[in-house]
Amino acid sequence: MDFKQLVDTAEKWCSGNPFDLIFAEEVDERRLDFYAEPGISFYVLCPDNLSGGTDNFHVWSESEDCLPFLQLAQDYISSCGKKTLLEVLDRVFRSFRPLLGLPDIDDDTFEQYHADVEEEPETDHQQMGVSQQ
Repeated sequence: MDFKQLVDTAEKWCSGNPFDLIFAEEVDERRLDFYAEPGISFYVLCPDNLSGGTDNFHVWSESEDCLPFLQLAQDYISSCGKKTLLEVLDRVFRSFRPLLGLPDIDDDTFEQYHADVEEEPETDHQQMGVSQQ
């Protein structure tokens, strides 16, 4: 993706949360730096498939306080499949919710979903690779 498009995506993402895009560098690293109060900062290194650079996003923080919260986002990025910048930024935002003083949305969504689900009795499951025709 063109770096200008990545910057536009990052700016739109920032409009819906407390983070600001404070720096964008295309020349050396294709790096986007973000900051939110109270002192939460991270950066994203963007893929550069055209010049043989990295083919995945990478998130990091120079703040020791922020690094443990980025672990979930780093695990998500390294999992199977290509990720978009928006998916990566959303995962980082979810990871930083406790530092931002916001409730953890994953737990609420999980509880709401399972509150409406009634358990059904278990049925015999077909074994993989065995046809019952």
